Amino acid sequence: MRFNFDFSGSNDDGRQSTPPSTSTPAEDVQWLPLQNHPVFSAADGGALPSPPSTKTQTNLLAWDGASRLYFWDPSRRCLHRIAIKLGGPDSSSILAASPSKILQPDKQLDYDVQKISINRNGSAIFLSGVGRLCVMYLFGRSSSKQSAIICRTVSIGSDIFFDGNNLIRLLQVCWHPCSDTHIGILSSDSVFRLFNLSESLQQPEQEYYLQPVEPKSLLKASSICPVDFSFGGNHLWDRFSVFVLFSDGSVYVLCPVIPFGSTYRWETLLELHSDAHTFGLKSSNSKAIRNSNMAISWLEATFPQLAQQATESGGSFALKAQPYAFMDSSLLLQGPLCNMNNSEKESDKIEDAESEGYAVSFLYNLVGKDSLLISAWSGGLLQIDALADEIQPVWKDGCPPRLFVDSSDRILGVAMICESVSSDLGDRKPDLSLDTSVWLGHPPPLLRLAVVDLALPGKGGSCISLYVDNLMPERIYCLHDGGVDAIVLHFLPFTNQAMGKEGARNPSVHPVISSCQGESSPLPICGFLSLADSVGDSWIVGLTQSRECIVSEMETWKLSVPCVLDQEKDSSGDDEQKKTEIPTIISKDLLAGPKIVVLPPSSPDQRSVAADSIDGRSVIHRYFKIFHENYMEYALKVHFELQHHAPHVKKIIDDQHSRLQKVEQKLLQVEEKQEELDSRITHAIQRHSAIEERLLKLRNLRGLFKKPLSKAERDFKSELDRFTGVELDALRSTVEALDARLRRLTRSPQAKLMNKQSQRRGRRANYVQEDEISLLKSSMSKLSLINNENTKKAKLIESALSRRDLSKDQ
Repeated sequence: MRFNFDFSGSNDDGRQSTPPSTSTPAEDVQWLPLQNHPVFSAADGGALPSPPSTKTQTNLLAWDGASRLYFWDPSRRCLHRIAIKLGGPDSSSILAASPSKILQPDKQLDYDVQKISINRNGSAIFLSGVGRLCVMYLFGRSSSKQSAIICRTVSIGSDIFFDGNNLIRLLQVCWHPCSDTHIGILSSDSVFRLFNLSESLQQPEQEYYLQPVEPKSLLKASSICPVDFSFGGNHLWDRFSVFVLFSDGSVYVLCPVIPFGSTYRWETLLELHSDAHTFGLKSSNSKAIRNSNMAISWLEATFPQLAQQATESGGSFALKAQPYAFMDSSLLLQGPLCNMNNSEKESDKIEDAESEGYAVSFLYNLVGKDSLLISAWSGGLLQIDALADEIQPVWKDGCPPRLFVDSSDRILGVAMICESVSSDLGDRKPDLSLDTSVWLGHPPPLLRLAVVDLALPGKGGSCISLYVDNLMPERIYCLHDGGVDAIVLHFLPFTNQAMGKEGARNPSVHPVISSCQGESSPLPICGFLSLADSVGDSWIVGLTQSRECIVSEMETWKLSVPCVLDQEKDSSGDDEQKKTEIPTIISKDLLAGPKIVVLPPSSPDQRSVAADSIDGRSVIHRYFKIFHENYMEYALKVHFELQHHAPHVKKIIDDQHSRLQKVEQKLLQVEEKQEELDSRITHAIQRHSAIEERLLKLRNLRGLFKKPLSKAERDFKSELDRFTGVELDALRSTVEALDARLRRLTRSPQAKLMNKQSQRRGRRANYVQEDEISLLKSSMSKLSLINNENTKKAKLIESALSRRDLSKDQ
């Protein structure tokens, strides 16, 4: 089904042909630090509302990647567009233009927005909530009455997700990284849908019904509950992959999934095409040849120009994906991805995480050529895994998809059931050699890199979100109820040889924003962003529930920190050498002084020679020459050296003076902070004494001497918690969905016609049954008469036979 919309005065992407007339004059704009912007003041709109559910993370901030920051105001139900300057004039600050532009949706939103996200080109932003999903186009028409820009806002999938009788929850919503008009949605009915906003707002372009396990092997409902998904990065077949996380921590892969009409570089597609020809078709395994043939045919059908340009020397810069799907095959849900090297400590940590909670969040991160999969558990553990092998597309025969086509046989939509097949590897570790694992259809194994414990306050909450730093992909931000933590992966880029060395460092966790202060309840973070500029500076922006904006500059990861420490040690030794070796500024020859010349002994005749005589003058001339060679030339050398080294000495002195001034400033700062440190120490001591008093009071409680739960009781409690947290929600959602479908069928006019026809058929059936009963009675009477006659004949025949036997005996 295809919908056509007529947007008068707008382009294909929803932009208005006329620019808005409510632009603020340049002289009226005031540049302020972002944290001091009036939009984030509590007096402007009050505190932000708390999320209705603890399982959803609120993020009311978005960034277009350049110079515009967006903030959804729940009190005014509008979107603020704020122009920002990164790193100016101070590199540690972010300047924002005041007043901000107000973007108002053209229709009133009847739900609370919990998450906003902008697309790749910055033309649209989606507003996601518990009960609705809308997309707001950011280039609208101006309104002089409200002094705002009215933007067109449309609802996505309202007939599927947000019907009055249907309660299908949205688990994750993301823009596709390779398209500006495609949105991926994972819902609680275990279906992944891909919507194309340029074609239809209600009918999804692609639907994938996820079946992770076979019905016979289904033991727990939690194993079939999806939690989160993430699109792959720009690396080989990862760019066509969708990674899905389930509540038991298992990860599955869908490949290939590509938006219709998206563009990709010709070099990357040619690399995939040549790889399938080189390693797949030349393999000795028939299964590998079949899989590579299907991949090649899919590439050539999706990108028709690829086969032609592969034989030529050059090609187009980018190719556009055409709608295509196999008629007799559906995608295989690859997984669950198994781990290669689980150590005993890590397995114990994972078992503790599974007993305390379930998986809640997932993130795909590409660092160089390393594909990382990060899973977050509700207990506060992060599992960091790397794909040990490349992802390859796999299809399953005998499971044809459902295609929606138009009058010209053009594919408009695809729906297919994606089932998982149990791996043939079993418990043994997979072999990563190219001759045995390439194009055989095995899911890629995972290599466990690290398990990070966030040490969340209390038992840990299930509200955890993961973000990647825009400047440094080795740094990951974890947003939870206690604040924001930065996790730095020191072992990337990853190689198998590097991990075997003893110098590989574990990930470091640095708390960036802490919302747990004192005994009061922590303020949840309602917005988070990671910003970066082209110079190499990065910042993070956080928004608390009390409308407090936090801006923090993030320093780059210095890989040469250990080297700096060694250099400091070396520099200390060099200083000692410099102290002892002073002639580095003035040469040693000058410091040694003039050479001592030993004059020849004078004869007694020379003493009697007159000074004005010829012999006397020759003696004086000879002494004067010796004096000139030794002392006058030395003086000239000293004068020249002093003039030459004067600027150098002055530079050293100026450097020492500047360092002295910096040290004095630091000492003044330390003295200023000393009072604050003293107050903090006294507060900490008071807090410590209060905690000790509370501990003494708690020791007198009755429940202190109760026995701890046994292992069986703990397992039973974890099962109950899992049922209450995951399985009951899944069962309730399925029951409600089935109830809604039954109501639809009963209320639809087709169902009424079917009921009327069934009633008419029932009346006719009654008449037919009465006629048949009368016929059966008459036939039964006739059969009874015939039966009586046959019994009489049988008796006569038996008597005759008995008579013959008697006659023969006589």
